[in-house]
Amino acid sequence: MSVAIWWIQRDLRLSDNQALSASLRQADIVIPLFILDPRLLNAAHASHARTAFLLDGLRLLDADLRQRGSALIVRQGNPIEELQRVFREAGASVILAEADVSPYARQRDSRVQRELPLILTAGVTVYSPQELLKPDGSPYTVFTPFSRKWKSLPLPGEPLPAPDAMVPMPALQSLDIPTFAPSHTQPNFIAGEKEALDRLGSFVDADIYHYSQTRDRMDLTATSGLSPYLRFGMLSARQAVMAARKAWEVSPDTLSRKGAEAWLNELIWREFYAGILDHFPHVLQTSFRRELGRIPWLEDEAGFLAWSQGRTGYPIIDAGMRQLNTHGWMHNRARMLTASFLVKDLLIDWRRGAAYFMELLVDGDPAANNGGWQWTAGTGTDAAPYFRVFNPVLQAKKFDPSGAYVRRWVPELSAVPDEFIHAPQGMPANLQAQVGCVIGKDYPAPIVDHAMARQRALEAYRRGKYEQSI
Repeated sequence: MSVAIWWIQRDLRLSDNQALSASLRQADIVIPLFILDPRLLNAAHASHARTAFLLDGLRLLDADLRQRGSALIVRQGNPIEELQRVFREAGASVILAEADVSPYARQRDSRVQRELPLILTAGVTVYSPQELLKPDGSPYTVFTPFSRKWKSLPLPGEPLPAPDAMVPMPALQSLDIPTFAPSHTQPNFIAGEKEALDRLGSFVDADIYHYSQTRDRMDLTATSGLSPYLRFGMLSARQAVMAARKAWEVSPDTLSRKGAEAWLNELIWREFYAGILDHFPHVLQTSFRRELGRIPWLEDEAGFLAWSQGRTGYPIIDAGMRQLNTHGWMHNRARMLTASFLVKDLLIDWRRGAAYFMELLVDGDPAANNGGWQWTAGTGTDAAPYFRVFNPVLQAKKFDPSGAYVRRWVPELSAVPDEFIHAPQGMPANLQAQVGCVIGKDYPAPIVDHAMARQRALEAYRRGKYEQSI
């Protein structure tokens, strides 16, 4: 009987898995294989939360496979060497895996293809970055035309069902999936394909229709919460996109339709950043916009520490960072505001912030994280000028109007009246004492003046552009 290896990377699911489906078509017996890669597990910015989520996902995938007569084979070590061993031991004829876009994954898979018959399938994104090119064959670097091109392509088709059963495979050595101390993200994100599909179903049944109105409200639970599941392929990009399309088709009114379309656009942003990383791998280390590659960043260790600990004196910034530090996740609007504060208010290199996020985020994805940070820093693909600087107080008043988000994550401000919740340093001294929040004692005074910092950032960016041009 012919044997294929399904090499699992970022596709911890059985439904709508193109690598698995291709494996079942290619061979009588399919061996599900996951390789614990020390280079990834021990990387400089590896995240405890992501590793714990991944390992939980592997245990649940193994259980789903066993229900179908198969099992997950787990090995640890150099991927090429482990694939060669399993290939020989199983007498396999082919290896199938989903193509990824990160520089490390592309280099690794190219090396494997030189040694073994590896076939790469789609799946990480709905459309391959090679399908989304301009008429002249060059990649899109601006989102709006990319989105138009993306939407012009034929619908990707219905997601594939999970196999009902799989042919039992030969006995192969497998490691126990490592046990890991529970992540601080639990029980906020329960791993597994079932949880992902349940969350998707609940979201498209209700919250998606209000998404365009509520997605930026940090005080509401209004987003899908699906980013960790997309990150590890417990949900496929196609499953999410087709669910959004169906929600759009059955929308009862124009406002509901806008909600479904807004969420679909967020999924397209994910595809856009994947394409940017695929075509321009240097963005992980340097600015996409070369002319902004010499900004005179500050070496402000005290500022970085205050930012990372949520002790800046700006409540909305501190709330976001404390949410990240506690849950390994942060609302997307809070990600934008905290990133803007680090880069524009503190003038600290965006790469330090991006690395800090990757060390903590359960949904940390190199393409999306880098794209988001460069968008905020003004060094990326976005057409908006670099002088966009978020005012943390005005943003807080708009997207956390009653201060509920701030009060949840910055409890020392819990008794502060709404009038002062986003700028508590404005409270009279007697009111500070009355509510038990003396600024400079119970909660820090702002570590920087926003108006001054904005002007400083604009000058630094102008100087960086000028120095680059001479």
